[in-house]
Amino acid sequence: MSGPMEQFQIKVLRPIEANGYDLSFTNSSLWMAIALGVVAIFMFVGTMRPQLVPGRWQAAVEYLYDFVRNMVDETVGPEGKRFAPLIFSVFIFVLACNLLGLIPWVGAFTPTSHIAVTLGLAAIVFGIVCIVGFALHGFKFFKLFWPAGSGVLLGAFVFVIEFLSFLSRPFTLAIRLFANMTAGHVLLKVFGTFVVTLGSFQALPYVFGVLPLAVNVALAALEVLIAVVQAYVFALLASLYLNDAINLH
Repeated sequence: MSGPMEQFQIKVLRPIEANGYDLSFTNSSLWMAIALGVVAIFMFVGTMRPQLVPGRWQAAVEYLYDFVRNMVDETVGPEGKRFAPLIFSVFIFVLACNLLGLIPWVGAFTPTSHIAVTLGLAAIVFGIVCIVGFALHGFKFFKLFWPAGSGVLLGAFVFVIEFLSFLSRPFTLAIRLFANMTAGHVLLKVFGTFVVTLGSFQALPYVFGVLPLAVNVALAALEVLIAVVQAYVFALLASLYLNDAINLH
């Protein structure tokens, strides 16, 4: 039986090289494309025939979007409404990647279990935050790192700390999502191995296999919850960072 870390192995499906750069299409690329396709179908079906009394698909799309929009309103304020589509796009893409990776028997891969993917998403969010901050405030954006009413020495000291903390945001945002998804998948694999190993004993196989199977079912349900929560946390932190850039808090 394969080890618990084999599920995170990047496999090249179609080698592609351009000017010395490896642009190969991998299993991670495939499942990100599948995630985009699922999101596109979900949004298209839910919005192609809008009705005053929404059906199930339309209600699902409206509920998810209203959920994210209300979150942005609470964290950013009225100025954040124009950024609601951005935060919604981040949320639903991360959610799709997280949930699709839990599908059994189809060789599913979880792109968000790789730091390269989560760091790329975090870098996009961080870059947009910086662009918005400078576009709205210019060099006054640096007031975000300088406490009001502080002296030169204390202000400079706090500025360095706050600036370094600001630069660490994309890394903490990426590591949080990556670590939670990786840890959950490893636990599922380990307890799944216990089910097979203990259940293969010739004496009382069902007794030895039932307990780890029950634990694995509970872990699978917990992992679905974690997949949803981590997508929400990622979107929430992105909106909080936007709040800092817009309102200089």
